Amino acid sequence: MARSENKETAGTTTRYVARIARILRKQKGLSQEELGKEIGFTGSAVSAMETGSQPASDQMLEALERVLGDGLGIFDEAREFVRLDKYPRKFKDFAPLEQRAVAIYVYETHLINGLFQTEEYARSVIGGSFPPPTDEKVEELVEARMARKALFSRRPTALVEVIVDESALRRQLGGRKVMSEQLRRLAEVARLRNVTIQVLALDAGLRGEYAGERGSLTLIETPEDDRFVYLELQDESLLIKDSSKVRTYAQRYAKIRAQALSPDDSLALIERLAGED
Repeated sequence: MARSENKETAGTTTRYVARIARILRKQKGLSQEELGKEIGFTGSAVSAMETGSQPASDQMLEALERVLGDGLGIFDEAREFVRLDKYPRKFKDFAPLEQRAVAIYVYETHLINGLFQTEEYARSVIGGSFPPPTDEKVEELVEARMARKALFSRRPTALVEVIVDESALRRQLGGRKVMSEQLRRLAEVARLRNVTIQVLALDAGLRGEYAGERGSLTLIETPEDDRFVYLELQDESLLIKDSSKVRTYAQRYAKIRAQALSPDDSLALIERLAGED
């Protein structure tokens, strides 16, 4: 059962959608159980949505549109904003920028970037965090993370470059089966024409140069030619727009890229690791 404290942290859009759903349900003379049967959910799930203890999933919003929306598109339009409500607070300022970006440049040190995560890998990452989240919160965050992949099917599409530290490829999150599936997914995405994936090998510092020692970073370019840097540390985040600072981070990223394996060699390494027993 969803925790009652979720009601206190539910976002504004989640609360608004819950209120609209309750009003429309009552207008149609439906009980929570009856609406649940109509949309393929339990009455308790409808109750959790209406009280804000469990935000509506994409599937529930689609069903609510069909049963309560009367062709107005209310719940369809709400999906993007309810999804934003589900993201951790530290990610909420960055999430809209990511979906609008014309170019994204990422350096990851510890994990496969969320844009490329499989559902099971994401569940292992999120479920293994501390303090331990509830099962409901894990599923909520996994769904929100999977929704980020809409970036790849968007038109016009974005240019995406990712440099991942080799240690992240070797860390067996979720076990061998989960990791093999994750690596195969990474290899698959690496073949997309708008995506470049490079690996910063474990021996990258042998010549005395290692530009990635300060940790992960993400550079974003928007359609308005704005440039941002996004950084995460523990439970905090920082979104930087100052042009001189962005320039420094961009130069550091370029140095990391120069020290990484070529895209072809990176793909070969990812495929080899995916096939290891």
